[in-house]
Amino acid sequence: MFVKICGITNEADGLLAVAMGADAIGFNFVAGSVRQIAPQRAGDIAKRLPPEVLTVGIFRNHAPKKVAEIVNRQGLGAAQLHGNESIDDTAWIAEQVPRTMKCFVAGSENAARANDWGTNPILVDSPRPGSGESYDYTLALNVPAGLSVLLAGGLHPGNVEEAIGIVRPWGVDVASGVESAPGQKDPKLVADFVRLAKSVVLPDHVVAGVGPYDWQADAAL
Repeated sequence: MFVKICGITNEADGLLAVAMGADAIGFNFVAGSVRQIAPQRAGDIAKRLPPEVLTVGIFRNHAPKKVAEIVNRQGLGAAQLHGNESIDDTAWIAEQVPRTMKCFVAGSENAARANDWGTNPILVDSPRPGSGESYDYTLALNVPAGLSVLLAGGLHPGNVEEAIGIVRPWGVDVASGVESAPGQKDPKLVADFVRLAKSVVLPDHVVAGVGPYDWQADAAL
């Protein structure tokens, strides 16, 4: 199970997430977010992390050129698009940042046609993104077959195993569910979340007859 700890705001939390076994960490560049971080600061943290850890920039309705500029200048590994990015803009960003992931609201019309945006994996989030509230995770099943899903929205150590059992995703993404305060990760919650998520055993064909998406292998191409 691929595990991403999102909303990293400081080096200590980034190193903590990695030490606890996270596969990826996310830096939030969305204006007004309590977890917003300056791109240069994110780049400084990313440089101190092991190369096998995927560093992801989170964007919402940023200009495509700005997305590519920030990711490439700061040495990040991927872009996560959380807004109303068009199919064309997403495709342009993906040409500049090969590991680009479009995000969709669980149960939405766009999620049902997520293939149109051309990214794989995709992230499926709560109907109230950023709220930290749990929701009916069966809504996340309304996506095209064959896509690897990174499940997000209201996850925490107390529900991640159940959510994985329902959705059978490629990975899980958490921010507020492992915090002691907004933007401050709690060591025990991070450790418990990673351990519990990775303890779930799913069939090899977790997504529509295909195995889990291997992002590291993809990066080596």
